[in-house]
Amino acid sequence: MAVHKSNLLTDSLKGASQVFFMENSVTGILFFAAMAYASYTSGVWATTIGAAIGVVIATLTARLLDCDEKSIASGLFGFNGVLVGAALPTFIAVSPQLWIYVVVGAAASTVVTAAFSATLTAKWGIPGSTGPFVLTGWLMVAGAYSFGGLLVTGDAPKLTTDYVQGVATIPQPIELVQIFFRNIGQVYLLGNEISGAIILLGIFIASIPAGIAVAAGSLVAMVVSIGMGADLAVVSQGLYGFSPVLTALAVGVIFLKTSPKVMVYALLATVTTVFVQGALDVMVAPAGIPSFTAPYVLTMYLFIAPKKLLAPHPHRPVVGHMVGHEHTEAALSTKTT
Repeated sequence: MAVHKSNLLTDSLKGASQVFFMENSVTGILFFAAMAYASYTSGVWATTIGAAIGVVIATLTARLLDCDEKSIASGLFGFNGVLVGAALPTFIAVSPQLWIYVVVGAAASTVVTAAFSATLTAKWGIPGSTGPFVLTGWLMVAGAYSFGGLLVTGDAPKLTTDYVQGVATIPQPIELVQIFFRNIGQVYLLGNEISGAIILLGIFIASIPAGIAVAAGSLVAMVVSIGMGADLAVVSQGLYGFSPVLTALAVGVIFLKTSPKVMVYALLATVTTVFVQGALDVMVAPAGIPSFTAPYVLTMYLFIAPKKLLAPHPHRPVVGHMVGHEHTEAALSTKTT
């Protein structure tokens, strides 16, 4: 029987689309178009170039390591690499050493992805998602402070006392629209509302339910962050919305079967992510590293972990809980024996 060999370009495009859990080459093209548009308007192309390098290197590394071919073809070994490739040029100044850093970081993200799969996913059924990107990104950005050939250009480290609290005003309607789309664009580290709209279009092309979940996540994040009086300058950049966007999609559509109860559960997870975002931003700031998608990763892990055991412990299982029918079937089986 002939063995089907996947195409590197297609695998890489699907890898780009898998940042939002989509397996669609057209969606991947639109995501790169969104990055290119942001680069065109800013005049800085390093992020787009880094993303392209990252997804290709991560995919090639997976092939070299003989990782599962179906997973490679689905883009599951590329999406962390594309994020590493986009993130490092965002926070580190362009230099010859940076591109070496991007290649190594993208390759390492594939190894970390495989490690997460062999541990977190295999043992507890929790998807690694962008966890490998967060871990790799943190180590690479923090490590850059140690090397003279790398200049970290992100926000300077600051203490919790540097945060200013006060009453925040409600943005104008046009600003609210911009925030809505920037929340989506910032998943790819793009503070551009047009780029966010292009990304949302790409998601809708791949999956209408996913597009609705992403839009809902952005709206919830915007309402909660503004309502709670978060720093409007940060909110306006979309920096309070990108992790909640991913949480709404992951919990509401991807990893749990959508139902009215799951939608309420996803809403709770999304709101929680906004608060976790604020907490982690303060916690990582003294180290001079960004939170990346860590607020989403942490919240998603906690909300997905009990998906098969959403029952009080050590009390007896509660039948008919909101995910699946495993406990119900077990209870009926016990009664009939």
